[in-house]
Amino acid sequence: MNNPEYKPNNLPKIVKLPLTAKVIAGLRTGDSVRLSGVMYTARDAAHKRMVEALEKGLPLPFEVKGQTIYYMGPAPAKPGRIIGSAGPTTSYRMDIYAPRLMEAGLKGMIGKGQRSQPVLDAIKMNKAVYFAAIGGIGALMSKRIIKAEVIAYADLGTEAIRKLEVEDFPVTVINDIYGGDLYQRGKARYKIIA
Repeated sequence: MNNPEYKPNNLPKIVKLPLTAKVIAGLRTGDSVRLSGVMYTARDAAHKRMVEALEKGLPLPFEVKGQTIYYMGPAPAKPGRIIGSAGPTTSYRMDIYAPRLMEAGLKGMIGKGQRSQPVLDAIKMNKAVYFAAIGGIGALMSKRIIKAEVIAYADLGTEAIRKLEVEDFPVTVINDIYGGDLYQRGKARYKIIA
């Protein structure tokens, strides 16, 4: 049950990826989190291919169980850099595919913007979590990526699936397994009663 009186701690929670059921249960809407470990990138074109593979009974390019997908397509890397600017893309473009991937075991998603009701329902049902990364600071976010490699769908260019190793990657919990929604909480806080 969601506790509307829950107040997140001001200190960030340190989380090692991949996500576990225990870690997810301890994350609440509004929590500041620093992720370290392995995550994957995928945008809508890659999501479409992954869901098509699942529907055909084919294996995915990586073991999705317990994993986190960052909705991001990086800019080209400058000389001497691991990756280019790595800011989040708008999450709703993945909403048609996200419930199926959560059903297959996906536990974390990182992007920006609100999610649709079917995604919110799937987050609760599959005990997953949606994080937001700050848009507009992709160059700073890229400094938290210590390794990056394309592992699938290279023909998609920037939308190819990449395996990232990150350290202290800053995100905020938007939707938790308890039904919490930071966007709705923010709107309610500033709603003017006529």
